[in-house]
Amino acid sequence: MKEKKKILFVCLGNICRSSSAEGVMRHLIEEAGREDEFVIDSAGILSYHQGELPDSRMRAHAARRGYNLTHRSRPVRTDDFYEFDLIIGMDDRNIDDLKERAPSVEACGKIHRMTEYCTKFAHADYVPDPYYGGAEGFEYVLDILEDACAGLLGAVGE
Repeated sequence: MKEKKKILFVCLGNICRSSSAEGVMRHLIEEAGREDEFVIDSAGILSYHQGELPDSRMRAHAARRGYNLTHRSRPVRTDDFYEFDLIIGMDDRNIDDLKERAPSVEACGKIHRMTEYCTKFAHADYVPDPYYGGAEGFEYVLDILEDACAGLLGAVGE
């Protein structure tokens, strides 16, 4: 039996971007009938929102697209660098924070930027934080995440 591919999505608070990436990725994996091949999780650099559901606005926008975001926020742990194969940050600050926390050079090599996997939004350098914006920001984040998660599934894929 093949070992599962373990992917961790990371943003600042784990209530908008990374929890949505987790939800979108789970949905794509389920649609492909490949649930037994992956372990998907998300976390935040900060623990401010630990135990909370994703932002209610993010959940509402995601639900309209068929994603059910039920993850409870948690901070990144040192064990995550040993447990996961890929640790995917949403922006430069997340990437820098993850690299600072990485316990080894090998662990640093697991860190990637979400937009590396985009095919349609190839111009996007990062996934912007929609927290302080309006509805269009949440929709844009979901657009990027749908693209990047599809690209990621293809990249880790066969």
